[in-house]
Amino acid sequence: MSKKRVLVVTGGGDCPGLNAVIRAVVKRASQTQDWEIWGSYEAYHGIMHDPMEVVLLDGKAVAGIHVRGGTIIRTTSKGSPMAWAVQQKDGSWTTEDRTDFLLERMKSLGIEAVISIGGDGSQRISQALFEKGCQVIGVPKTIDNDLSATDFTFGFQTAVQIATEAMDRLVSTAESHHRAIILEVMGRSAGWIALHTAIAAGAEVCLIPEIPYDINRIVERIESRYKGGRGFANIIVAEGAKAKDGTIFAKKSTEIGYENVRLGGIAYQLSQQLKDAGCSADIRETVLGHIQRGGTPIAFDRILATQFGVKAFEMVLNGEFGKMVTYKNHSITSVSLKEAISEYNVVDTNSFLIQTARGIGISFGD
Repeated sequence: MSKKRVLVVTGGGDCPGLNAVIRAVVKRASQTQDWEIWGSYEAYHGIMHDPMEVVLLDGKAVAGIHVRGGTIIRTTSKGSPMAWAVQQKDGSWTTEDRTDFLLERMKSLGIEAVISIGGDGSQRISQALFEKGCQVIGVPKTIDNDLSATDFTFGFQTAVQIATEAMDRLVSTAESHHRAIILEVMGRSAGWIALHTAIAAGAEVCLIPEIPYDINRIVERIESRYKGGRGFANIIVAEGAKAKDGTIFAKKSTEIGYENVRLGGIAYQLSQQLKDAGCSADIRETVLGHIQRGGTPIAFDRILATQFGVKAFEMVLNGEFGKMVTYKNHSITSVSLKEAISEYNVVDTNSFLIQTARGIGISFGD
């Protein structure tokens, strides 16, 4: 008798802990006699491509992968099946909804359920597929921690750890040279990485998208750190931060199939703003970039990812489709996909975490 098949996909940006989820799904499934796990390369691209690129995920395939960064079935932020890029005869590009084609392909492979590991964009695709009859379960993944239905997404704590270690190193060089050093971190429109890193690393200034900054207030704070030309200051800025009278520093992507704007580079913009505002400090910039996404996940994220993977497969067994696994109040539970994508998770400016930061003297430039 043939086994029932679950398809696992990893979509969006890579994230520490993806492999731990995949491993947990496979190991939990191995305790049954009726199911086997398959993976599609680069999210749903593996199903959409000719020939299809899918792989059986067994115990040998996932052995020891929980300590590895990235994802063994690869990932992509391009080419949603709801807006599949198609080149016209004249060389121009358009998009088509190919979800029906995707569902037919999965049916031909005998796929009975899908576990989609991804962030907000990936789970919007999950909801669209669920509405068309696909038996799908979501697993929240993003270093940005911007899904409101879960207290934490795996990968976030590793990103914060990496950013904190980077700032720890920048503090010593800033002090040695009497400099103000700006560290730019990821997060898109949410300031979670920047805020947690600022508190952990002891930054003087933390700029996040939720609190537009006044450049003159930042200059005042930096100057207060200097006496007789000597002193230093460390500034953390989220890539989506903006001045009170400015806009987010972003560029429209020219990549085919990539729908998001390209963030990154505000550290240099902020540096110039400070100089134009009369800041006397010697300023240097560091953009941490994709270092935050790669490498070995810390223990917290390995454990959380493993819990998510086990829960996701057990939801398959229980027929709990159209839902996403969540971590709430130290419990692993679930919510509907519709609820999971209904609200973007930004930093509450009245939260105790913000109060804590202000309480230890961190300036948000407001």
